Amino acid sequence: MKIIRIEVLRVAIPFSSGREKIQGTQTEAYNAASPELSRMETLLVKITTDTGLHGWGEGFGHLCNPMTETALNDLVGRFFLGQTCPQSPQEIAVLMQQAEVNFHAFGRTGPVIFALSAVDIALWDLLAKWREQPLWQMLGAKRQKIGIYASLVSYGNHPERVAAKVLSTYRAGFRAIKLHETAYPAIAAAREILPADAELMIDVNCPWTVEEAVKKAQALLSLNLGWLEEPVWPPDDLAGLAEVRKQGTRIAAGENAAGVQGFAEHFERGAIDIAQPSVSKVGGITAMLKVFTLAEQYQIRVVPHCFYYGAGLMATAQLVAMLDDSVSLEVPYIQWQDALYSQLNFEPYMRLPDIPGLGFEPSLSVIKKYLISSKTLSLTAGAAHA
Repeated sequence: MKIIRIEVLRVAIPFSSGREKIQGTQTEAYNAASPELSRMETLLVKITTDTGLHGWGEGFGHLCNPMTETALNDLVGRFFLGQTCPQSPQEIAVLMQQAEVNFHAFGRTGPVIFALSAVDIALWDLLAKWREQPLWQMLGAKRQKIGIYASLVSYGNHPERVAAKVLSTYRAGFRAIKLHETAYPAIAAAREILPADAELMIDVNCPWTVEEAVKKAQALLSLNLGWLEEPVWPPDDLAGLAEVRKQGTRIAAGENAAGVQGFAEHFERGAIDIAQPSVSKVGGITAMLKVFTLAEQYQIRVVPHCFYYGAGLMATAQLVAMLDDSVSLEVPYIQWQDALYSQLNFEPYMRLPDIPGLGFEPSLSVIKKYLISSKTLSLTAGAAHA
């Protein structure tokens, strides 16, 4: 099989989350969990072979998608166009390493790696379809049903709003909930209103110095959180993370790690309790499997990061199925105006599809309705064309 066409589709679907924009704020929103946002982007990649078989991938970006899109259209896509489609995991790994070597001068994280992640996911989707196996099965996963944990958007550190949202989420059946709040009163309000059987995690998105994070971790210790995620700025201050970890609150990080090597450094420095590789950021499924192996050697728990909703979410679901029963799939807990595909109707559990590949086949009508931009790289045309 040869890769003859690569389609890049940038889509933004509106959503609601039961929150209101904070009055009086004029700041631009750059975080996908921000109260300022009312729609979320996905950057999809569709790779088609000369046999007609196709695979889907998703590159990370959110509001950075224009840069990842450009990387796919003008650099990364051209490398893969015309390549023989890998027919084993080993062949995917070899091809991806060739691409990373070629593009290493452009950085070991950021839009180029996000673009490579999208292609890698699509290649695994293609491989599983070619082998006529669901991807989770091809990966050797022992479970088809996985738990889901609800990852909430921010409610502006407003204790009453946060408490009301986590309670309604619990009543919807979710027993693990993650906040994107930073203030102790809001976090404590959530913990206080939740029954004892609910696990509460918080992702604070790298806001504090090491000294501030140490004090925050000490204060949060009594709340018995599942974890405190990315408490330190900059996120690659591994010595600082290790210092915060000493306070006793479990520390999670890795979403922003620079590839597999970045995780090796986290593990070697004793910086984290929970590793959070993100399939659409770290280098795709190939890189995720390497992180899993490395984490097992260091006896570090892995709970993949997943605050996106396209093929990357379904790839993460397949990977979660490889891990032990205590690991659930993170999903953005929001209500979409239109579902991109059937699995976006989230419940506390997901049964992975029986069909070959990722099981991700998006609605073409939804894509058309919310499409921002698209481009097709075609081997038959000899060049990229819009």
